Amino acid sequence: MEPSAHAAAGVTARPDGSVVRPRPLDAYLVAPRVVPPLDTAFRPAVLARRALAEAVRSSGDGIVGAVAVEQPGAVTCTADAFLFAEGHPGAAASRAVCERVVKARLWSCGGARVWADGPAELVDELRRHYLEDVAGRWDAHMMGQAVYEVPFEVVAAPRERFPVSQEKHTDLGRHLEGCRIGFDLGASDRKAAAVIDGEVVFSEEILWDPSSQADPQWHFDQIMDSLRRAAAHLPRVDAIGGSAAGIYVDSQIRVASLFRSVPPDVFGARVPGLFDEMRKAWGGIPFVVVNDGEVTALAGSMVGNVGGLLGIAMGSSQAAGFVTCEGRLTSWLNELSFAPIDYAPAAPLDEWSGDRGCGVQYLSQQAVGRLLAPAGIEVDPAMPLPDRLVMVQRLMQAGDERAARIYETIGAYLGYALLEYRDIYDFDNVLVLGRVVTGIGGDIILDWARRVLASDSTDPAAAPGVQRPAITFHTVSERDKRHGQAVAAASLPTIEP
Repeated sequence: MEPSAHAAAGVTARPDGSVVRPRPLDAYLVAPRVVPPLDTAFRPAVLARRALAEAVRSSGDGIVGAVAVEQPGAVTCTADAFLFAEGHPGAAASRAVCERVVKARLWSCGGARVWADGPAELVDELRRHYLEDVAGRWDAHMMGQAVYEVPFEVVAAPRERFPVSQEKHTDLGRHLEGCRIGFDLGASDRKAAAVIDGEVVFSEEILWDPSSQADPQWHFDQIMDSLRRAAAHLPRVDAIGGSAAGIYVDSQIRVASLFRSVPPDVFGARVPGLFDEMRKAWGGIPFVVVNDGEVTALAGSMVGNVGGLLGIAMGSSQAAGFVTCEGRLTSWLNELSFAPIDYAPAAPLDEWSGDRGCGVQYLSQQAVGRLLAPAGIEVDPAMPLPDRLVMVQRLMQAGDERAARIYETIGAYLGYALLEYRDIYDFDNVLVLGRVVTGIGGDIILDWARRVLASDSTDPAAAPGVQRPAITFHTVSERDKRHGQAVAAASLPTIEP
């Protein structure tokens, strides 16, 4: 496949009026067969990677190297790197795609060390990216200092010296015996439930605004209040399990938007061990907290009795979780909100990471808010994102075609995102939850995602006979959404005899 077949046509204008110059990567951008109606410039990451892989394999002048990301403790995730030899016209483009592949693995699998098997120019460029580029420096800081608390580094080595690719499975979840509390901390509400031997005997949802609060004691008191209210409906409390937006390592809070207003020095002194404080306040009983996407996936697996499942929650942000074919959680981060799914030069900018094309801009309320203007729907700029979503849902209920275009666009995004994620995770089942997929619009999203999977799922570079089975979408009732999440969260800790 010739690069010129996918070349961007000159300068691209961004919505803010700035311009984007052609990049080497643009030579391998591929227009999707299922075009998002409100975003014709969308260029799926998965299609660009396929185009590059096909070009490298057919060129006779290519290298199939490798990259890997490694967590402390030797948990690794390895991927092929399709590269042109230095001096080839496509060499720079292949290195740029390789950097995107590494970023996707950093935020899906997690790691503070990047291994690279390829030309010296690739290693040099990766190191320069994480030292000099705004988005690269952010990734390196988050993965090194914030999440794993070790220096971030790029290591050059032949593939045979890479750590062996592996997942670290955990024993978290599916423990239903005893009297338990399950809780979930969201951006706009917190939920808690009392569970006895897997049966929910009490649950409630309380509105809150944690991201605007600067004092960790406020968060502590609010969460403890919900736990006490649930405990009032139990004869005793044997264990507490919870989920929350953010990154958690052994129940330690490493990165969480719920605490975004807490000053850095105060955060470091109090926030990481906040749940350990709560465990001690409850007499040292088993107390486990994981990312909310993990519990979404676990709940879907438990309700649907399936493994090999990717859960995606499309709410104020994008949360994700993964359950293996054996029905187990892993130590992977699954922070797909920061994994790129769009390589278009004018792709929307993530205000937190400073990078373009990240999943959160396509599979959350942020996507709804971003697509209002292209859909021709005018809103007060001060209207919060949740209110904008409610307005779009009402328009959709009234049969407004402009609202339908928004849901169709998000559905196309979802389809191509799933193709991207399937190159990282081993799943054949998908559970999609969240306010964005509530109501009639949610049906449209899933329908358009299925269109993508039917039209663009075949990988031309795959060997004959190794195409993956079709993806099965799972849905749950509103009751199972609430109770399944509560039971799954409550089931996280193991109660020692």
